Order: sequence, then structure tokens, then C-alpha cells
Amino acid sequence: MEHETTVRQPDAAAQAQRTARAFVVALHGAVRAVRLYPVENAAAQRSLQDLSAAAERVMTEAQGCELRRAADYLFVNDTRLRLTLDNYAAVSNVLGLFRDAGIGGFSLVRLPELRAWVVLLAFLQSPPSERPDEDQLTQLADRLTRSAVTDFELSRPTEEIGIGGEPDVDQRERSRQTYARSLDVTRAVMSSTRLGRSPGLKRVKRAVQGIVDSILTDSASMLGLTTLREFDEYTFVHSVNVCILSVSLGRRIGLNKVQLLDLGLAALLHDIGKSMLPQELLNKIGPLDEQERALLHTHPWEGVLSLFAMPIGAGRSWRAITAAYEHHMRIDLSGYPKPVRPRQLSLYSKIIAVADGFDAATTSRAYDATPWSPADVLRGMRDNPRLGLDPVIVKAFINLTGIYPVGTVVVLDTHELALVHAANEDLSALSRPVIRLLSDPMGNPLIDTFLWDLTVKDESGQYVHTIVRTDDPERYGIRVADYFA
Repeated sequence: MEHETTVRQPDAAAQAQRTARAFVVALHGAVRAVRLYPVENAAAQRSLQDLSAAAERVMTEAQGCELRRAADYLFVNDTRLRLTLDNYAAVSNVLGLFRDAGIGGFSLVRLPELRAWVVLLAFLQSPPSERPDEDQLTQLADRLTRSAVTDFELSRPTEEIGIGGEPDVDQRERSRQTYARSLDVTRAVMSSTRLGRSPGLKRVKRAVQGIVDSILTDSASMLGLTTLREFDEYTFVHSVNVCILSVSLGRRIGLNKVQLLDLGLAALLHDIGKSMLPQELLNKIGPLDEQERALLHTHPWEGVLSLFAMPIGAGRSWRAITAAYEHHMRIDLSGYPKPVRPRQLSLYSKIIAVADGFDAATTSRAYDATPWSPADVLRGMRDNPRLGLDPVIVKAFINLTGIYPVGTVVVLDTHELALVHAANEDLSALSRPVIRLLSDPMGNPLIDTFLWDLTVKDESGQYVHTIVRTDDPERYGIRVADYFA
């Protein structure tokens, strides 16, 4: 049996984390509100007031308020913000905002009035470029001065973490950082494509490199993060999840690192064509009508055109272009788009189709609010040939995930409730994953959950625990991603 050590933060450190998180989340909310609404709008005013209150709490508790980025981390004063399910979108967006604005962060000279916050946030979202010979930070500081805003002191970007080098973080947190960085890159690429720009592949390749390295180091942590399925950012989260699942599957079938990098790039960009579709179509509540479905089916071609429009640089990614075109084709060439001549689907397209289908079917979306359980999806992929998936790739995927994929809620023969944490490394034990026990036999939630290998036997040679069925996490109020993010 594998127990986990429960690490409890001192009260002061835990409070600093909560205050820092509230400040960054409030900043993220205010950025979105200023972008979407006039300043006089009630929602914008409320967001700005929340930001001001959060900044005041930071200043009160720490006698100062500084927000800065170092590498891929955010610091509020001396507190490095831990990435969690509840703050990952805010952290990745603020990191991207600072990066695009050419600053490392800002500190408060005094508590700003609401007008000063509006000016700062507006300038951050439209980085200056009027004097190309000067850096962005100098121009941004001049803008603030001309607007009579003197409440902020801007700092320069740095990749240095500080004295002592990189923070002492475990592999799970490094995986979370890699996930957030990949999400940030995917969002930026798709947003640029939607605006008619031609983003290069350099940042995308770096993000894929991070995913591949993390999977080669600790695949369980990265696979666990695919349980994160955020409705508001479905397209971006789905692309990152498909990349992780595809690279993990490619590793399982024996692809080398160079091939995994190519596969990861193709998987991360497989849905880039959706950036060219109307947002109201992608976010429509309820089923699509025939015309809307036909428009949705154009996204593979749109993806091909978008990838062709990208700067060539070190070379065009033909495998990514092929996968964008083929990932909704079935092995009998039905599906969409309809090919103009007979063809053999590429191996990468078959892998991405399996990963894409699995993540989509297990996710609640605007037009499909009821997701399937991971175990049911695997069963359908294995037993339903009409899905048009390659049966060999599906079998390899089941070997990767086990019969009960990561994130499945299961009931044991002892009536205890558990969550599948990882597939068993023993391929002969696909039905006996490593689980996290969540409740006692009476159904009482455990305060300190722990991991258990279902292959463990008692003195008589009988298995201590056995899965009897899967269950719906919502029935018990379980947020699966909370145990991985």
C-alpha cells in the first residue's frame, strides 16, 4: 500500500496563499470586465471594486503589494502562487498579459483609485508600439505618466526566480506549470489566428517540448491533468488534453522522442480551424441544427488553411496539416471532410482521433451537456465499430489508461468510494488500477485520502479491494479535477 504524506502549511503561509490567489483572480476578472464592458457598466464597476479590495488586503497583510512574474511563476510579494484548479485560468492569463505587454509586473506606490486601475488595465491590453526603438516598459510608463497615473511602479521582465534558483517544487507542480503554459500558448495561437494574424510555431513547439518531457518523466501527473475540463475554455483545454493523451499513447506504442514532438505539435493544433468559426456557434446551448452542423464540419479545412498561412520558419509541419484534415475521418473514410480520392489515414491522425474522441465524449459541452463516464467511453470505443476508430490504436489506448481510466469514480466491494488515480503498470492488471480512497465503508468522506494499489492481497491471497461498478461523481458532489490539478 502506498500512503501519501500530508503536508500542512503554517497558518501564515496558507493565509498568504489565499490572499495572493484572491488578488490574481480579481485582477483577471477586472481585465476581462474592462475588455468586455464600458467602464460605467455595473459588472465592470463591481470587478474593479473587487480588485481594489483584494489589493488593499494584500497591502494590509504584507505592508506592500507587488505582483511579478519570474519564468512561468507568479509572485505576490514573496509568495509564489501555487497553481490549482480554481486559479489556473487567472494565472496563465496574467502571465500572458505581462509577457505581451513587455513587463515583469508592477508594485503599488499607494492604493489606486478605480480610474487608475482602468487606465493600467487598458494600457496592458494594448501594448505600446509608437516608438519601436524603445522598449515597451518605458513607453508604457510614459503613457501612465501622461495620464496622471502615478500609483504603479512597473518592473522589467526577468526569467530569474530569485536567490536560490528555481523553487523547490515537486513533479506534480512542474506538470501543472507545463499544463498552464501550454494552455496559454494554445489560447494565444488561436486568438491570433481568429484575428487574421499568422502566429509562428516557435512557442507552440516549446510548449509541446514541455509536455513531452513531462510525460517521459512522470506520465501519471500529466494524464491526471486531463481530467481538467473547463467549459468556458473548452477549445483550449481540449486541445491541450488531446496533446497529452496523444503523446502518452504514442509513447505507449513505441514512438521515439522526435516522433512524439511531431505528434504533440499535430495534436495541439488539430482543432485550430475552430478559431475561424463564429463564437456563437461554438458556444451555442443545445443541439446544432443541420446548417450549423455543416458549418462546424468545415473546421478541418479551415485548420489546413490556417496552418498553411503560418510562417514557414524551420519548415512547414506537414504532419500537423494532415492531422488537422483527417482527425474526423473514419478508417473507412466516412466522417468528414469527404476525401476526393482514396487515401490511407496517417498513424498520427488515427492516434489523435482516439484521443480527441475520448476527451470530447467525457466532457460537458454547450451542445452536449451530459458527458459519458470514462469507462463507458472506452467500452464504446472498443465495441462500436461505427465510430470508425482504428481497433489496434484503441486497444493500445486501453492498455495505456486501463479498463478504468484516470478520473473514474468507482465503488469497491467494501462499499468504499474511490477515484482512479493511475493505470496499473502491470499490463495483466488492467482492471486493477491504483486508486485514491475517498470514503469509509459507511460513505463518510475521508479527511486525509490516500492511494491504494488494487493488486494488493491479504494473507489468504485474496484481493483486499475490488471494483464492483463505476458511478457518477456528481451524485456525490465530487469534483474529479480537484484531486489532480
